[in-house]
Amino acid sequence: MNDDVFAQLDEAIRTADTDRALKVAQRGLASGVGAASLVNEACIPAMRHLGDLWEEGEIFLPELMLSAETMKAVMAVLTPQMAAEQRGSMSGRVVIGTVQGDIHDIGKSLVAALLEATGFEVRDLGADVPLEKFCDEAAGFQAHLVCLSALLTTTMVGQKTLIDILARRGLRERVKVMVGGAPVTRRWAEEIGADGYGENAIEAVRVARQLLQGN
Repeated sequence: MNDDVFAQLDEAIRTADTDRALKVAQRGLASGVGAASLVNEACIPAMRHLGDLWEEGEIFLPELMLSAETMKAVMAVLTPQMAAEQRGSMSGRVVIGTVQGDIHDIGKSLVAALLEATGFEVRDLGADVPLEKFCDEAAGFQAHLVCLSALLTTTMVGQKTLIDILARRGLRERVKVMVGGAPVTRRWAEEIGADGYGENAIEAVRVARQLLQGN
């Protein structure tokens, strides 16, 4: 039964069939499937597969974006349930977004979804986020971790600038910073003084857990 739900939700997201995806997700919840399982076993694999196809030139960006919208609709249903499932085991508070000047958010959204599915309390600011807003949200949300995505080489410098702003505002000591994105490397993360680097969504969660152990 569970495998069937996972397969149907996976297919609905890949084909951007939002109505069907929502119905399958609701049916899965009603039958006792955990929201986190639906995310981990269907939503994320579907988007990861589509992301690979896009990078290989097998599908076009509009197709990827349509499926991303379907996943966001499903996540709106699953997120409250995940919060209930994870109550009492919250791993930490995370502010995440794509830096100003960069409108890409597929990879960032996958990281946010996976962090949420594994017990983090996530505030996703979206794409093209002003650097001061990251700081404001980190302070107001009392975040333990700020995750900065940059998909363009021209916007990578925003990651370094944000770290400098956090320091000037007296937030750097209590807020860890993790960076990622297609042009971002581990060496770049080290050069700018970031605390961690995630090459992909799976690694991002692993690194986030390592950074926040004890919080």
